[in-house]
Amino acid sequence: MTTETSTATLTITHTHEAGTLIEGTSKGDGTAPILKGNGWRWGRSIAAWFVPMSRDRQPKMYVINRTTAALTEAGFTVKTDVDRTSRSTAEVEAGKIARQQDRADALAVKAERKQDAETVAGDSARAALRRLPEGGEPIKIGHHSENRHRRAIATADKAMGKSVQATEAAKATAERAAIAARTTDRRYSPAAVASRIKTLETGIRAKKRKIEGSSHTFAGGYVETTSPATGDYRVHLQGMLADELDQLTYWQGIRENQIAQGQATNYTREQISTGDYVRIGGSWHQVARVNQKTVSLITEYSWTQKADYAQIRDHRTSEEAAAAAAHGNTDTQKHRL
Repeated sequence: MTTETSTATLTITHTHEAGTLIEGTSKGDGTAPILKGNGWRWGRSIAAWFVPMSRDRQPKMYVINRTTAALTEAGFTVKTDVDRTSRSTAEVEAGKIARQQDRADALAVKAERKQDAETVAGDSARAALRRLPEGGEPIKIGHHSENRHRRAIATADKAMGKSVQATEAAKATAERAAIAARTTDRRYSPAAVASRIKTLETGIRAKKRKIEGSSHTFAGGYVETTSPATGDYRVHLQGMLADELDQLTYWQGIRENQIAQGQATNYTREQISTGDYVRIGGSWHQVARVNQKTVSLITEYSWTQKADYAQIRDHRTSEEAAAAAAHGNTDTQKHRL
C-alpha cells in the first residue's frame, strides 16, 4: 500500500514539562516509519508522537535535527519550536509524585474490577461443575445422555479456564497496584536519595570537564587534552549542568531533612576506625580499612567489600563491640559479608 505525503506543516515542539512532541501528523501520511526510525514512539494516552525520556530534560537536538532532515527529505514541511527553559526540580518532582499517585489509584480501581471478575468466573466454574453427574460418572457411549454429558464437561472446562485466567489477571494487577503505591516511597528512601546525590555529583563533574576542557596524564607522561565544548553542544551541556545543579540542591535538601529526622545517618571517615563494626542493612560487619568515600569490610573470603558511608545504619567502636560481646550480645561478631 502506498501513502501520499501530506502537505500539512509539521511542528516539532519541546518544553521541559511536555518533552519533545510533533504536531500535524495523521494516520497514513507516511510520517510513522520516519518517526519510528528516528526513535520516536506513539503515545496512546496523549494521542501524539513523542521522544522517549525527553520530559523534564534538555532537548535532544541531535534527534530533533535528524528527524527534521528525514521528514524534509521525504517532502514534508517541518518547523521547530524549542524552549530550553527548565522547571525547578521541586516542580518536576511534584508532577512525578502526582502522576504516580494517579497511576496507583487507577491500578487499584482496575485491581478491584479484576477481583470482581475473578469472583464471577469462580462462581460460574463451580456452577458448571455442579451440573456434572455426581461421583465422576463416565460418559455413556450411545446413550441419549452422551451429548448432554459431553457439553457439560466442555462447559465446565471452559469455565474453569476462564476462572484460572481471571485469578491470574487479578493477581498480576494487584501486584502492579502494590508496586505503584510504593514507587514514590522507594524513590525517596534514604538509600535512593544518597545514591542519586552521588550520581548527580559524578555527572556534574563530567559536564564541567566537557564545558571547560580537561587534560589527563597517563602513566609514562602522556597527556590527553580535551578542548572545551563549543556551539550547540556547549549550549546543551550548559543547560544540562544547570538542571543537575538544581537537582543536586533539591536532593541534598531532602537528605539533610532525613538526617535531621533520624531517617538517615551521616557517618564520615573521621568517626570510624579500622576494627570497628558498622551495620549495613540488618547485619554488622567489621571494618578492614577506612577510605575517603567508603569503608572496606571483612568478608568470609580473602578479599574485602566496600560500602558507602551513606549505607551505614549504625556504628560501634571495637571497644563497644567487645563490651557488648562480654555481656552476651554477639551480634557484631556473628555477621560477616
